[in-house]
Amino acid sequence: MHPWRTVLLVLWLCVAAGAAVRAPDARAQGSGRELSLDQAVKMVEHQYHARVVKAEAARSNGRTVYVLKLLNDSGKVWTVRVDAVSGALQ
Repeated sequence: MHPWRTVLLVLWLCVAAGAAVRAPDARAQGSGRELSLDQAVKMVEHQYHARVVKAEAARSNGRTVYVLKLLNDSGKVWTVRVDAVSGALQ
């Protein structure tokens, strides 16, 4: 199977399994000074030249952290965590 077909298959499976990007819950939205989930997705996709296939908000030490799963053109999948206040990658 060609690599691009594998990528398309993985993306289709992620969408079919309900792994599309989700909005954070109300607690994660904070005071408005936080990076939004959409902003974090755009930032990470641009930085890593990959597509976010799953995104969710989590709490870590009282702070909102976005957990983003990425997929690149060669089929590599990995997870990146973004601090919602500072925008720092963890």
